[in-house]
Amino acid sequence: MGAALRKGTAALGYLKTRDVARTPRGGTRTKLHTLKGALDQHQVYTPEQIDALVTLFLDGAPRETLDPILDACVAVYVHELDEDQQVDFKGKAKSFTRSYDFLATILPYGVQEWEKLSIFLNFLIAKLPAPKEEDLAKGILDAIDMDSYRAEKKAMIAIALPDEDAEIEPAPTGGGGRKPEPELDRLSNIVKQFNDQFGGLFLDSKLVEKRITEIIPPKVAADPAYQNAMKNTPSTARIEHDKALKRVITAMFKDDAQLFKQFQDNDSFRGWLTATVFEITQGESGR
Repeated sequence: MGAALRKGTAALGYLKTRDVARTPRGGTRTKLHTLKGALDQHQVYTPEQIDALVTLFLDGAPRETLDPILDACVAVYVHELDEDQQVDFKGKAKSFTRSYDFLATILPYGVQEWEKLSIFLNFLIAKLPAPKEEDLAKGILDAIDMDSYRAEKKAMIAIALPDEDAEIEPAPTGGGGRKPEPELDRLSNIVKQFNDQFGGLFLDSKLVEKRITEIIPPKVAADPAYQNAMKNTPSTARIEHDKALKRVITAMFKDDAQLFKQFQDNDSFRGWLTATVFEITQGESGR
């Protein structure tokens, strides 16, 4: 394989035994194994094609650079499979992506082999011609925000990677003075709210506490568009704050993919965090 693929494969790594141990026993896990086995037997794609497409996608390649890989797979689907086999493959591909998406919402860690196949199939399904019925999903991936989809899937890959090599971003060091008592009380209340409502969602809630109270707010407050809105158009400050917060969380996915995933998928947590960071940054701007 080419240097880019070797680089991407090295960055992604391969599924380890302990990753399998993290998946739930029973229904969904068994179903995914069965579906993957059935899909592989059709030989529409190869492992090398999956790795090549996922590597290009996660490295930020434009949409059209993925098409040669997908078109080769579509050619196999059209010319090598009969109609019944096409129906079987496409149905199982859709079932796999739906089942894995469900699994990903309930696990703190994903299975990397499944995650890569899910990314690949989401692109491939949209290009497969429907044997009989009109394919209502055709072209969906052409219309979605590729940057948002890429960020989400980078986070899922990061979640699935072994965590022993992960680097935690150090907390910025401030001046030597203590925080005023009212601010300490406010931060204590924020920490209590977080632990009461969301602490159980995270493997390291103490680290997330620090991110929420010490790391994320200064980064959001430093966003130029947010600063400009606070100074010149206060009525748009909340809108610019929310955009800035999303950018900050997205940029942090390599350091804390679990936080990113909760922000993306959990409406309650996202709403609380958005309101909390806005309150903190507004308090800081008033001093």
